[in-house]
Amino acid sequence: MRAPSLLLILELSAALSVVLCVVIPLERAFPLNGSVELSQLVARDQLRHSRILQGLAGGVVDFSVQGSSDLYSAGLYFTKVKLGSPPREFNVQIDTGSDILWVTCSSCTNCPQSSELGIELSLFDSSSSSSAKLVSCSDAVCSSEFQTTATQCSQSNQCTYSFQYGDGSGTSGYYVADMLYFDAILGQSLIANSSALVVFGCSTYQSGDLAKTDKAVDGIFGFGQGDLSVISQLSSRGITPRVFSHCLKGDNSGGGIMVLGEILEPSIVYSPLVPSQPHYNLILQSIAVNGQLLQIDPGVFATSNNRGTIVDTGTTLAYLVQEAYDPFVSAITATVSPSVTPTISKGNQCYLVPTSVSELFPPVSLNFAGGASMMLKPEDYLIHQDGGTMWCIGFQKVQGGMSILGDIVLKDKIFVYDLAHQRIGWANYDCSSSLNVSITSSKDFINEGQLSVTSSTSEMLFKLMRLSFVTFLIQLLEFVEFQFL
Repeated sequence: MRAPSLLLILELSAALSVVLCVVIPLERAFPLNGSVELSQLVARDQLRHSRILQGLAGGVVDFSVQGSSDLYSAGLYFTKVKLGSPPREFNVQIDTGSDILWVTCSSCTNCPQSSELGIELSLFDSSSSSSAKLVSCSDAVCSSEFQTTATQCSQSNQCTYSFQYGDGSGTSGYYVADMLYFDAILGQSLIANSSALVVFGCSTYQSGDLAKTDKAVDGIFGFGQGDLSVISQLSSRGITPRVFSHCLKGDNSGGGIMVLGEILEPSIVYSPLVPSQPHYNLILQSIAVNGQLLQIDPGVFATSNNRGTIVDTGTTLAYLVQEAYDPFVSAITATVSPSVTPTISKGNQCYLVPTSVSELFPPVSLNFAGGASMMLKPEDYLIHQDGGTMWCIGFQKVQGGMSILGDIVLKDKIFVYDLAHQRIGWANYDCSSSLNVSITSSKDFINEGQLSVTSSTSEMLFKLMRLSFVTFLIQLLEFVEFQFL
């Protein structure tokens, strides 16, 4: 008798699944304040961008480096996920520039044993999880539309992967199917523990900066659009909607929230994603300073093999191509003179500001396709240096290549990645405040900070029963399959 395949288990579980909204709290690996040198942030971003550009040119899956000798080379945001049965907790870096969730295996060689982030590293052991299943080469997850350029087949019939990065670092391992646990919002007043079977990577070897202990975490949580990303796996089975959102706090402590679902805010504006791109590319059309459009040829923002505009949570600052950067900085300087003193500090355009920057510096508008504008306050494009009166432009010049919108402009905003409609939306928001989250299955929403009761208790219990039955069905099918291995 033939054992049920992993794909069959996923399909059967989808038949009775409930569309959920999943909330993931975020932490930032280091503060973004005046104690951080701008040059160090630029160096940290350059390491990441070399991998992004190589990924665009050579089909290499893009991952941010964890644990580099550079103090700020670790990813900005990380969260905790629970995997396996019984569940174990792992600290993983959030990355919208890559697809796959992977964690370090117990059999990993040359891997970091400790982290200076103040977290205890964990190792995943598939033999210690009663629900773990190795993905074979013949499984559809490995052999069909899910396959990536990094996927391989080992002599032992295991579906494996190998990623190599532009700086010489790399990781390799194999794919595992196991339970992922999360908090699911089922209605106005109920947040329930839930779980789902997902495929993720188990890293057995790491090299280069990945093997170092500085800022090391347990793995990477990719939020890209690929078929093997967790958001794609869950949404394809109807467990979560095909949309995710984040709200990154702008204060020095950082952090925020990631939602596998849609954050609701009436002022959100949307711009279409550029189709068939490995990253989240938008069409930037123009820039305005203090309401005045800059003289920039829109063609410099056009998307091609190594050009365009990317939204990337793994980047610290923001980067503009030279044709846009030069008029941008000139317009800022002209607007604030003679109230401030322009100065060059370590190659960066800076200003000695005698009073609040919000009183002297102009608002900036990044204008995208679809009529969507991203409004930036002075704090969204300036970095405070040395704890004194010096403020520097947080945008950096790119000699050709990609314009990249990183943490400095993404913070204090709701961002909605609506993959079902291929668009990204945003709105200015205080991310320390409560958030309205859509419940896709019922069109209700909750206020995360102040829950209100509008759904009946019986309806909530019915949803919980359905959810529990789905989990039971998945585990039953896994048990049956193990009997045939």
